[in-house]
Amino acid sequence: MRVLGVDPGLTRCGVGVVEGVAGRPLTMLGVGVVRTPADAELGDRLVAVERGIEEWLDTHRPEIVAVERVFSQHNVSTVMGTAQASAVAMLCAARRGIPVALHTPSEVKAAVTGSGRADKAQVGAMVTRLLRLAEPPKPADAADALALAICHIWRAPAQNRLQQAVAQHASKGRTR
Repeated sequence: MRVLGVDPGLTRCGVGVVEGVAGRPLTMLGVGVVRTPADAELGDRLVAVERGIEEWLDTHRPEIVAVERVFSQHNVSTVMGTAQASAVAMLCAARRGIPVALHTPSEVKAAVTGSGRADKAQVGAMVTRLLRLAEPPKPADAADALALAICHIWRAPAQNRLQQAVAQHASKGRTR
């Protein structure tokens, strides 16, 4: 499975591509950040994020895009920018027919470090270890994007089995 992880943000949108399957060593295929100037017009910033995501999709051809689920913070303007960048990533994937999975920050932290309360340094250290990198990806947004991809690869098989079980149960209920 090849996953593009996206840690959405208007100023720095982390992107990372990981390939592999649960239970086997994973491989990083690319990591980076799509940047936009903080003083640019919002529309221009969103277009820049779109162009950056499209370039990553063209280059790496992921099977799925894993995006961090936006959660409520105290700073409304930060949440809005994150949500807008998130929507751009989802739109780019949907336009190509690529499925999108959303994961909360605590899900990602728990999957990668074992604790949903891990800090950015712990996430970066585990991403470095899991992908056998020489050093943690910088900035943290890039490491977070890789963590999203890893989280999805590890969680997808269990989520798929759960969805199939729910669908089977629902279809049995209709046939009675």
